[in-house]
Amino acid sequence: MSTFDPNQFKEGQRQGWNNVADGWLKWWNITETAGKSLTKRLIELAGIKQGSKILDIATGIGEPSITAAQLVGENGHVLAIDISPQMLAVAKQRSISMGLQDVMDFREGDAETINLPSSTFDAALCRFGLMFLPNVKAGLSNIHNSLVNDGIFAAAVWASPDKVPFISLPFNVLLKETNSPPPPMNAPGPFSLSDEKLLKEYINSSGFKDVTIERQDMIFNFKSAEEFTNFVCETASPVQVILSKQSEERRKKLLQAITEAAVNSNVDKNSGSISFSNEVICIVGTKQ
Repeated sequence: MSTFDPNQFKEGQRQGWNNVADGWLKWWNITETAGKSLTKRLIELAGIKQGSKILDIATGIGEPSITAAQLVGENGHVLAIDISPQMLAVAKQRSISMGLQDVMDFREGDAETINLPSSTFDAALCRFGLMFLPNVKAGLSNIHNSLVNDGIFAAAVWASPDKVPFISLPFNVLLKETNSPPPPMNAPGPFSLSDEKLLKEYINSSGFKDVTIERQDMIFNFKSAEEFTNFVCETASPVQVILSKQSEERRKKLLQAITEAAVNSNVDKNSGSISFSNEVICIVGTKQ
């Protein structure tokens, strides 16, 4: 039985996100159309306003940090961090193109180990990053320390796999078709914080008070099942890893299997378009 190595896992995460940075930029319109209302809600929950100083954990190619930067204005500031330098490079270029270079800074690192200034930020955001931390408590402790007293932390994680089909559908197909074992239940991953009780326990034990949870739908729309399959291939590093181990013929069959599963799930028979409604857990806490 292999032992989990958190440093090796983080390096795999860094490489994986680097590999799909261009894909995330290519499919930005679809992901941010789906995520716009969630980003708005996180910013509301965090109480962000003009002049606020904000920390964004796992910003990817720039959300929700860029939306927050537009709100805080020239008297505010946003520090956006991510483990992937390639994702950060895209985020930084996007911020410059929007004239936000004087409001935003970008730093490479992960929430567990990055050196953050203490008692500095009015709010911290994390949209789909907590689930990938090998040591969630260490990451939350670091975030907690960086906030001012009564500073707010607002985060979003995915609900259980059965409620997040845009991720679970292609992975279930690939695991079945390749006879691969599912990832360990306690390993970091998209669904590792889908247990609401566990998630709340992590936040409470890290020193946050007034912890509340709410759920939201995040809907991804695609013109066709084929477009969905292409999206998955170009934005999901674990899918790329599985496919890279297959012959070209086998790879095509696996992609076709994903497309067929998408068609069978909820394709619009008139237009051929497909949509996936996915459940998100939002959690909010205030620094004591």
